[in-house]
Amino acid sequence: MATYNKFNQFVLDLTNKVHNLGSDSLFVMLTNTAPVATNTVYSNLVDLSTANGYTAGGAVATLTSNTQSSGLEKLILQNVVWTATGAIGPFRYAALYNNTAAGKNLIGWWDYGSAVTLASGDTFTVAFDATNGVIQLQ
Repeated sequence: MATYNKFNQFVLDLTNKVHNLGSDSLFVMLTNTAPVATNTVYSNLVDLSTANGYTAGGAVATLTSNTQSSGLEKLILQNVVWTATGAIGPFRYAALYNNTAAGKNLIGWWDYGSAVTLASGDTFTVAFDATNGVIQLQ
């Protein structure tokens, strides 16, 4: 299972109203260069090139729900899936960012532990927790 890591800037961006998690367009992109917590915007990362079923910039992470109960907010997104029509990769990391924000501000990333390369016909899924959400804020 991939490990979620938060970009430090995300917390400040929330207080500065950079993100509207209920309506902004969130994307997931793939990279083989390790993100670091101090990265702030999409251009700080090295995206894969458009090829074989992957489009540079990644894919939309569609909002399922953004609700709060008793002061606990949960952002729940639909899984993002790529199907290779040729080789995709290698990549080790998937990063979530806000495509609506002017700087395409970063939110968090997942480390899959080792490089992944997809062969034609293979699929890769960034699976989000449908119960606890991608992010919980209290």
